[in-house]
Amino acid sequence: MLISAVKYIINLGPTVMLPIILTIIGLMFGLGLKRSFKSGITIGIGFVGINLVIGLLTGTGGLGEAAQKMVSNFGLHLSIIDVGWPAAAAIAWASPIAAVMIPIAVLVNLGLLIIKFTDVLDVDIWNYWHFTAAGATVYVLTGGNWLLSIIAAILYEVAVLKIADKTAPMVQDYFGLEGVSLPTGSTAACGLIGIPIVKVVSKIPGIKNLHADPESIQKKFGIFGEPMILGLILGLIIGGLAGYDVGGILNMGIKMGAVMMLMPRMVKILMEGLIPLSEGVKDFLQKRNLGEGRNITIGLDAAVSVGHPAVMATALVLVPITIFIAVILPGNQVLPFGDLATICFYVAFIVGAAKGNIVHSVIAGTIVMSFVLLMATNIAPFHTMMAQQAHFTMPNGTSTISSLDLGGNFLNWIVVKIFQLI
Repeated sequence: MLISAVKYIINLGPTVMLPIILTIIGLMFGLGLKRSFKSGITIGIGFVGINLVIGLLTGTGGLGEAAQKMVSNFGLHLSIIDVGWPAAAAIAWASPIAAVMIPIAVLVNLGLLIIKFTDVLDVDIWNYWHFTAAGATVYVLTGGNWLLSIIAAILYEVAVLKIADKTAPMVQDYFGLEGVSLPTGSTAACGLIGIPIVKVVSKIPGIKNLHADPESIQKKFGIFGEPMILGLILGLIIGGLAGYDVGGILNMGIKMGAVMMLMPRMVKILMEGLIPLSEGVKDFLQKRNLGEGRNITIGLDAAVSVGHPAVMATALVLVPITIFIAVILPGNQVLPFGDLATICFYVAFIVGAAKGNIVHSVIAGTIVMSFVLLMATNIAPFHTMMAQQAHFTMPNGTSTISSLDLGGNFLNWIVVKIFQLI
Protein backbone atom coordinates (compact mmCIF):
# COMPACT_ATOMS: atom_id res chain seq x y z
CA MET A 1 0.00 0.00 0.00
CA LEU A 2 2.78 2.45 0.98
CA ILE A 3 4.83 1.57 -2.11
CA SER A 4 1.78 2.12 -4.35
CA ALA A 5 1.04 5.48 -2.69
CA VAL A 6 4.64 6.66 -3.13
CA LYS A 7 4.71 5.58 -6.77
CA TYR A 8 1.41 7.38 -7.39
CA ILE A 9 2.79 10.62 -5.90
CA ILE A 10 6.04 10.31 -7.88
CA ASN A 11 4.15 9.65 -11.11
CA LEU A 12 2.28 12.94 -10.69
CA GLY A 13 5.53 14.66 -11.60
CA PRO A 14 7.10 17.78 -10.07
CA THR A 15 4.76 20.23 -11.83
CA VAL A 16 1.77 18.69 -10.04
CA MET A 17 3.55 17.79 -6.80
CA LEU A 18 4.97 21.27 -6.24
CA PRO A 19 1.69 23.28 -6.19
CA ILE A 20 0.11 20.74 -3.81
CA ILE A 21 3.14 20.57 -1.50
CA LEU A 22 3.68 24.33 -1.48
CA THR A 23 0.01 25.06 -0.80
CA ILE A 24 0.17 22.69 2.18
CA ILE A 25 3.43 24.29 3.38
CA GLY A 26 1.88 27.75 3.03
CA LEU A 27 -1.07 26.67 5.20
CA MET A 28 1.29 25.11 7.76
CA PHE A 29 3.21 28.37 8.03
CA GLY A 30 0.11 30.53 8.41
CA LEU A 31 -0.18 32.18 4.97
CA GLY A 32 -3.86 31.40 4.66
CA LEU A 33 -5.60 29.45 1.91
CA LYS A 34 -5.78 32.25 -0.70
CA ARG A 35 -2.10 33.25 -0.56
CA SER A 36 -0.90 29.66 -0.21
CA PHE A 37 -2.96 28.41 -3.15
CA LYS A 38 -2.00 31.34 -5.39
CA SER A 39 1.70 30.94 -4.59
CA GLY A 40 1.58 27.20 -5.17
CA ILE A 41 -0.21 27.48 -8.51
CA THR A 42 2.06 30.31 -9.71
CA ILE A 43 5.18 28.31 -8.83
CA GLY A 44 3.71 25.26 -10.56
CA ILE A 45 3.01 27.28 -13.70
CA GLY A 46 6.57 28.62 -13.57
CA PHE A 47 7.90 25.07 -13.48
CA VAL A 48 5.66 24.05 -16.36
CA GLY A 49 7.33 26.80 -18.39
CA ILE A 50 10.80 25.79 -17.20
CA ASN A 51 10.16 22.15 -18.10
CA LEU A 52 8.90 23.16 -21.54
CA VAL A 53 12.16 25.01 -22.13
CA ILE A 54 14.24 22.13 -20.74
CA GLY A 55 12.33 19.94 -23.18
CA LEU A 56 14.13 21.85 -25.94
CA LEU A 57 17.36 20.48 -24.46
CA THR A 58 16.35 16.91 -23.69
CA GLY A 59 13.47 16.22 -26.07
CA THR A 60 13.30 15.10 -29.69
CA GLY A 61 15.57 17.19 -31.88
CA GLY A 62 17.15 18.85 -28.83
CA LEU A 63 20.64 18.99 -27.38
CA GLY A 64 20.48 15.44 -26.01
CA GLU A 65 19.70 13.97 -29.42
CA ALA A 66 22.38 16.10 -31.07
CA ALA A 67 24.95 14.95 -28.50
CA GLN A 68 24.02 11.32 -29.14
CA LYS A 69 24.42 11.93 -32.88
CA MET A 70 27.90 13.25 -32.15
CA VAL A 71 28.77 10.07 -30.27
CA SER A 72 27.50 8.01 -33.21
CA ASN A 73 29.23 10.13 -35.85
CA PHE A 74 32.58 9.93 -34.08
CA GLY A 75 32.32 6.13 -33.96
CA LEU A 76 33.01 5.88 -30.23
CA HIS A 77 32.99 2.46 -28.59
CA LEU A 78 33.30 2.14 -24.81
CA SER A 79 32.09 -0.79 -22.71
CA ILE A 80 29.80 1.07 -20.22
CA ILE A 81 26.75 2.99 -21.44
CA ASP A 82 25.58 6.19 -19.73
CA VAL A 83 21.82 5.55 -19.53
CA GLY A 84 21.02 9.06 -18.25
CA TRP A 85 19.32 10.44 -15.16
CA PRO A 86 15.73 9.46 -16.11
CA ALA A 87 16.75 5.79 -16.11
CA ALA A 88 18.82 6.29 -12.94
CA ALA A 89 15.86 7.93 -11.18
CA ALA A 90 13.50 5.14 -12.25
CA ILE A 91 15.99 2.55 -10.99
CA ALA A 92 16.31 4.41 -7.65
CA TRP A 93 12.53 4.67 -7.17
CA ALA A 94 12.24 0.91 -7.85
CA SER A 95 14.51 0.14 -4.89
CA PRO A 96 12.88 -1.56 -1.88
CA ILE A 97 13.81 1.42 0.33
CA ALA A 98 12.16 4.02 -1.94
CA ALA A 99 8.76 3.78 -0.26
CA VAL A 100 10.07 5.01 3.09
CA MET A 101 12.59 7.55 1.87
CA ILE A 102 10.26 10.47 1.06
CA PRO A 103 8.70 10.66 4.56
CA ILE A 104 12.09 10.03 6.20
CA ALA A 105 13.78 12.74 4.10
CA VAL A 106 10.99 15.24 4.86
CA LEU A 107 11.21 14.57 8.61
CA VAL A 108 15.01 14.84 8.56
CA ASN A 109 14.82 18.18 6.76
CA LEU A 110 12.21 19.59 9.15
CA GLY A 111 14.15 18.34 12.17
CA LEU A 112 17.40 19.89 10.95
CA LEU A 113 15.57 23.16 10.20
CA ILE A 114 14.09 23.30 13.71
CA ILE A 115 17.44 22.61 15.46
CA LYS A 116 19.05 25.23 13.18
CA PHE A 117 21.45 22.78 11.54
CA THR A 118 20.22 23.96 8.15
CA ASP A 119 18.35 27.00 6.85
CA VAL A 120 16.95 25.15 3.82
CA LEU A 121 13.32 24.05 3.54
CA ASP A 122 13.68 21.57 0.69
CA VAL A 123 10.36 21.37 -1.15
CA ASP A 124 11.86 19.76 -4.24
CA ILE A 125 10.39 16.34 -3.38
CA TRP A 126 10.99 14.94 -6.86
CA ASN A 127 14.75 15.32 -6.48
CA TYR A 128 14.68 13.29 -3.29
CA TRP A 129 15.45 10.52 -5.76
CA HIS A 130 19.12 11.44 -5.34
CA PHE A 131 18.90 10.64 -1.62
CA THR A 132 17.06 7.42 -2.43
CA ALA A 133 19.68 6.50 -5.03
CA ALA A 134 22.48 6.77 -2.47
CA GLY A 135 20.55 4.49 -0.13
CA ALA A 136 19.69 2.11 -2.98
CA THR A 137 23.35 1.84 -3.97
CA VAL A 138 24.30 0.92 -0.39
CA TYR A 139 21.35 -1.50 -0.28
CA VAL A 140 22.94 -3.41 -3.17
CA LEU A 141 26.42 -3.05 -1.69
CA THR A 142 25.42 -4.45 1.71
CA GLY A 143 23.23 -7.23 0.40
CA GLY A 144 19.96 -5.65 1.48
CA ASN A 145 20.76 -3.98 4.81
CA TRP A 146 17.87 -1.55 5.35
CA LEU A 147 19.39 0.30 8.29
CA LEU A 148 22.70 1.06 6.57
CA SER A 149 20.87 2.01 3.38
CA ILE A 150 18.65 4.55 5.15
CA ILE A 151 21.64 5.94 7.07
CA ALA A 152 23.48 6.37 3.74
CA ALA A 153 20.52 8.23 2.24
CA ILE A 154 20.30 10.52 5.28
CA LEU A 155 24.04 11.25 5.15
CA TYR A 156 23.67 12.20 1.51
CA GLU A 157 20.71 14.44 2.30
CA VAL A 158 22.55 16.19 5.14
CA ALA A 159 25.53 16.85 2.86
CA VAL A 160 23.29 18.27 0.12
CA LEU A 161 21.47 20.55 2.57
CA LYS A 162 24.74 21.92 3.95
CA ILE A 163 26.07 22.56 0.45
CA ALA A 164 22.79 24.31 -0.37
CA ASP A 165 23.25 26.45 2.76
CA LYS A 166 26.79 27.43 1.81
CA THR A 167 25.90 28.22 -1.80
CA ALA A 168 22.63 30.07 -1.07
CA PRO A 169 24.29 33.53 -0.98
CA MET A 170 25.83 32.85 -4.40
CA VAL A 171 22.49 31.61 -5.76
CA GLN A 172 20.78 34.78 -4.57
CA ASP A 173 23.54 37.24 -5.54
CA TYR A 174 24.65 35.84 -8.90
CA PHE A 175 21.49 34.18 -10.19
CA GLY A 176 19.16 36.73 -8.58
CA LEU A 177 17.02 34.04 -6.93
CA GLU A 178 16.07 35.78 -3.70
CA GLY A 179 15.16 33.43 -0.86
CA VAL A 180 16.10 30.34 -2.91
CA SER A 181 18.67 27.58 -2.45
CA LEU A 182 19.38 24.65 -4.78
CA PRO A 183 19.57 21.30 -2.95
CA THR A 184 19.68 19.24 -6.16
CA GLY A 185 21.97 16.25 -5.61
CA SER A 186 23.93 16.33 -8.87
CA THR A 187 24.38 20.11 -8.78
CA ALA A 188 25.56 20.03 -5.17
CA ALA A 189 27.95 17.13 -5.80
CA CYS A 190 29.63 18.77 -8.80
CA GLY A 191 29.74 22.07 -6.92
CA LEU A 192 31.54 20.44 -4.01
CA ILE A 193 34.53 19.62 -6.20
CA GLY A 194 33.99 22.29 -8.86
CA ILE A 195 33.96 25.39 -6.66
CA PRO A 196 37.48 24.76 -5.21
CA ILE A 197 38.74 24.03 -8.72
CA VAL A 198 37.34 27.38 -9.94
CA LYS A 199 39.21 29.15 -7.14
CA VAL A 200 42.47 27.48 -8.20
CA VAL A 201 41.89 28.19 -11.89
CA SER A 202 41.21 31.87 -11.14
CA LYS A 203 44.68 32.18 -9.59
CA ILE A 204 46.74 30.53 -12.35
CA PRO A 205 49.02 33.11 -14.04
CA GLY A 206 47.83 33.93 -17.54
CA ILE A 207 44.57 32.04 -17.20
CA LYS A 208 43.36 34.26 -14.37
CA ASN A 209 43.34 37.22 -16.76
CA LEU A 210 41.15 35.47 -19.33
CA HIS A 211 37.64 36.75 -18.88
CA ALA A 212 34.44 36.22 -20.81
CA ASP A 213 31.02 36.58 -19.21
CA PRO A 214 27.73 37.33 -21.01
CA GLU A 215 27.88 41.02 -20.10
CA SER A 216 31.43 41.60 -21.38
CA ILE A 217 30.74 39.51 -24.51
CA GLN A 218 27.65 41.59 -25.26
CA LYS A 219 29.54 44.83 -24.68
CA LYS A 220 32.35 43.74 -27.01
CA PHE A 221 30.32 42.10 -29.78
CA GLY A 222 27.06 44.04 -29.61
CA ILE A 223 24.06 42.12 -30.94
CA PHE A 224 26.25 39.03 -31.51
CA GLY A 225 26.96 38.96 -27.79
CA GLU A 226 23.31 38.96 -26.69
CA PRO A 227 22.28 35.74 -24.92
CA MET A 228 19.83 34.60 -27.60
CA ILE A 229 22.38 35.20 -30.38
CA LEU A 230 25.09 33.47 -28.33
CA GLY A 231 22.72 30.51 -27.92
CA LEU A 232 21.99 30.59 -31.66
CA ILE A 233 25.71 30.49 -32.54
CA LEU A 234 26.53 27.69 -30.09
CA GLY A 235 23.46 25.76 -31.28
CA LEU A 236 24.61 26.04 -34.89
CA ILE A 237 28.03 24.67 -33.90
CA ILE A 238 26.45 21.76 -31.97
CA GLY A 239 24.19 21.00 -34.95
CA GLY A 240 27.20 21.00 -37.26
CA LEU A 241 29.15 18.62 -35.00
CA ALA A 242 26.10 16.36 -34.89
CA GLY A 243 26.25 16.08 -38.69
CA TYR A 244 22.84 17.63 -39.32
CA ASP A 245 21.87 19.05 -42.68
CA VAL A 246 21.38 22.81 -43.11
CA GLY A 247 17.79 22.67 -41.88
CA GLY A 248 18.74 20.63 -38.82
CA ILE A 249 21.62 22.96 -37.97
CA LEU A 250 19.37 26.02 -38.20
CA ASN A 251 16.71 24.30 -36.11
CA MET A 252 19.25 23.49 -33.40
CA GLY A 253 20.49 27.09 -33.42
CA ILE A 254 16.99 28.53 -32.98
CA LYS A 255 16.21 26.09 -30.16
CA MET A 256 19.33 26.99 -28.20
CA GLY A 257 18.65 30.69 -28.75
CA ALA A 258 15.12 30.12 -27.46
CA VAL A 259 16.46 28.41 -24.32
CA MET A 260 18.71 31.40 -23.61
CA MET A 261 15.84 33.87 -24.02
CA LEU A 262 12.87 32.01 -22.53
CA MET A 263 14.32 30.38 -19.43
CA PRO A 264 14.93 33.61 -17.45
CA ARG A 265 11.33 34.67 -18.16
CA MET A 266 9.96 31.36 -16.86
CA VAL A 267 12.06 31.71 -13.71
CA LYS A 268 10.64 35.21 -13.20
CA ILE A 269 7.10 33.75 -13.16
CA LEU A 270 8.15 31.14 -10.63
CA MET A 271 9.73 33.79 -8.39
CA GLU A 272 6.45 35.75 -8.34
CA GLY A 273 4.87 32.82 -6.56
CA LEU A 274 7.85 31.95 -4.39
CA ILE A 275 8.53 35.32 -2.77
CA PRO A 276 5.27 35.50 -0.72
CA LEU A 277 5.77 31.90 0.41
CA SER A 278 9.39 32.50 1.37
CA GLU A 279 8.50 35.63 3.34
CA GLY A 280 5.65 33.78 5.10
CA VAL A 281 7.96 30.98 6.23
CA LYS A 282 10.49 33.48 7.56
CA ASP A 283 7.80 35.44 9.44
CA PHE A 284 6.44 32.23 10.98
CA LEU A 285 9.86 31.15 12.24
CA GLN A 286 10.79 34.61 13.53
CA LYS A 287 7.59 34.84 15.58
CA ARG A 288 8.65 31.61 17.28
CA ASN A 289 12.25 32.75 17.81
CA LEU A 290 13.47 30.25 15.24
CA GLY A 291 14.30 32.67 12.44
CA GLU A 292 16.32 35.42 14.10
CA GLY A 293 19.62 35.99 12.31
CA ARG A 294 18.87 33.25 9.79
CA ASN A 295 18.49 33.36 6.03
CA ILE A 296 15.75 30.76 5.59
CA THR A 297 15.62 29.62 1.96
CA ILE A 298 13.21 27.51 -0.07
CA GLY A 299 15.05 24.62 -1.72
CA LEU A 300 14.13 24.28 -5.40
CA ASP A 301 15.28 22.26 -8.40
CA ALA A 302 18.50 23.59 -9.95
CA ALA A 303 16.47 23.91 -13.17
CA VAL A 304 15.78 27.51 -12.08
CA SER A 305 19.48 28.33 -12.65
CA VAL A 306 20.32 26.45 -15.83
CA GLY A 307 18.81 29.03 -18.15
CA HIS A 308 21.37 31.64 -17.14
CA PRO A 309 23.33 32.54 -20.30
CA ALA A 310 26.72 31.74 -18.74
CA VAL A 311 25.49 28.34 -17.52
CA MET A 312 24.06 27.39 -20.90
CA ALA A 313 27.09 28.65 -22.80
CA THR A 314 29.42 26.66 -20.53
CA ALA A 315 27.29 23.52 -20.84
CA LEU A 316 27.05 23.71 -24.63
CA VAL A 317 30.84 24.03 -24.93
CA LEU A 318 31.35 21.13 -22.51
CA VAL A 319 29.20 18.67 -24.48
CA PRO A 320 31.78 17.98 -27.25
CA ILE A 321 34.63 18.35 -24.74
CA THR A 322 33.12 15.62 -22.52
CA ILE A 323 32.80 13.27 -25.51
CA PHE A 324 36.45 13.92 -26.40
CA ILE A 325 37.59 13.39 -22.78
CA ALA A 326 35.77 10.06 -22.65
CA VAL A 327 37.97 8.78 -25.49
CA ILE A 328 41.37 9.95 -24.23
CA LEU A 329 40.97 9.69 -20.43
CA PRO A 330 42.96 6.74 -19.03
CA GLY A 331 40.76 4.45 -16.96
CA ASN A 332 37.44 5.66 -18.34
CA GLN A 333 35.08 3.06 -19.79
CA VAL A 334 31.86 5.13 -19.80
CA LEU A 335 30.41 6.27 -23.08
CA PRO A 336 28.66 9.59 -22.27
CA PHE A 337 25.22 9.46 -23.80
CA GLY A 338 22.00 9.93 -21.84
CA ASP A 339 23.24 12.67 -19.51
CA LEU A 340 25.06 14.92 -21.98
CA ALA A 341 22.04 17.23 -22.16
CA THR A 342 22.04 17.69 -18.38
CA ILE A 343 25.60 18.99 -18.06
CA CYS A 344 24.00 22.40 -17.49
CA PHE A 345 22.83 21.11 -14.07
CA TYR A 346 26.34 19.96 -13.15
CA VAL A 347 28.01 23.30 -13.90
CA ALA A 348 25.52 25.71 -12.28
CA PHE A 349 27.52 26.18 -9.07
CA ILE A 350 30.78 26.21 -11.02
CA VAL A 351 29.54 29.12 -13.14
CA GLY A 352 28.21 30.93 -10.08
CA ALA A 353 31.55 30.53 -8.29
CA ALA A 354 33.34 31.84 -11.41
CA LYS A 355 30.91 34.80 -11.44
CA GLY A 356 29.90 33.97 -14.97
CA ASN A 357 33.42 33.77 -16.40
CA ILE A 358 32.82 31.23 -19.16
CA VAL A 359 36.55 30.60 -19.74
CA HIS A 360 37.21 29.66 -16.11
CA SER A 361 33.92 27.73 -15.96
CA VAL A 362 34.79 25.62 -19.01
CA ILE A 363 38.28 24.83 -17.66
CA ALA A 364 36.92 23.86 -14.24
CA GLY A 365 34.02 22.02 -15.86
CA THR A 366 36.41 19.99 -18.01
CA ILE A 367 38.29 18.83 -14.90
CA VAL A 368 35.03 18.04 -13.07
CA MET A 369 33.65 16.05 -16.02
CA SER A 370 36.87 14.02 -16.06
CA PHE A 371 36.26 13.06 -12.42
CA VAL A 372 32.59 12.35 -13.21
CA LEU A 373 33.53 9.89 -15.96
CA LEU A 374 36.03 8.06 -13.73
CA MET A 375 33.57 7.82 -10.85
CA ALA A 376 30.84 6.62 -13.19
CA THR A 377 33.22 3.89 -14.38
CA ASN A 378 34.07 2.91 -10.80
CA ILE A 379 30.43 2.75 -9.64
CA ALA A 380 29.17 0.95 -12.76
CA PRO A 381 29.01 -2.55 -11.15
CA PHE A 382 26.70 -1.29 -8.39
CA HIS A 383 24.68 0.79 -10.86
CA THR A 384 24.21 -2.33 -13.00
CA MET A 385 23.17 -4.45 -9.98
CA MET A 386 20.58 -1.81 -9.02
CA ALA A 387 19.24 -1.87 -12.59
CA GLN A 388 18.99 -5.67 -12.59
CA GLN A 389 17.20 -5.59 -9.24
CA ALA A 390 14.70 -3.11 -10.75
CA HIS A 391 14.28 -5.33 -13.86
CA PHE A 392 15.63 -2.53 -16.03
CA THR A 393 15.91 -3.40 -19.73
CA MET A 394 19.58 -3.15 -20.63
CA PRO A 395 20.58 -1.37 -23.86
CA ASN A 396 21.29 -3.70 -26.75
CA GLY A 397 24.88 -4.92 -26.88
CA THR A 398 25.90 -3.98 -23.36
CA SER A 399 25.96 -5.79 -20.03
CA THR A 400 27.16 -2.90 -17.84
CA ILE A 401 25.56 0.51 -17.38
CA SER A 402 26.18 3.69 -15.41
CA SER A 403 25.13 7.34 -15.56
CA LEU A 404 26.88 10.66 -15.15
CA ASP A 405 24.18 11.86 -12.73
CA LEU A 406 24.17 8.90 -10.32
CA GLY A 407 27.30 6.92 -11.15
CA GLY A 408 29.44 10.01 -11.60
CA ASN A 409 28.02 11.77 -8.56
CA PHE A 410 30.82 12.67 -6.10
CA LEU A 411 28.60 12.55 -3.01
CA ASN A 412 27.17 9.17 -3.96
CA TRP A 413 30.68 7.90 -4.69
CA ILE A 414 31.91 9.04 -1.26
CA VAL A 415 28.93 7.39 0.48
CA VAL A 416 29.60 4.12 -1.33
CA LYS A 417 33.32 4.21 -0.42
CA ILE A 418 32.48 4.85 3.25
CA PHE A 419 30.14 1.86 3.39
CA GLN A 420 32.59 -0.35 1.52
CA LEU A 421 34.87 0.07 4.54
CA ILE A 422 32.20 -1.06 7.01
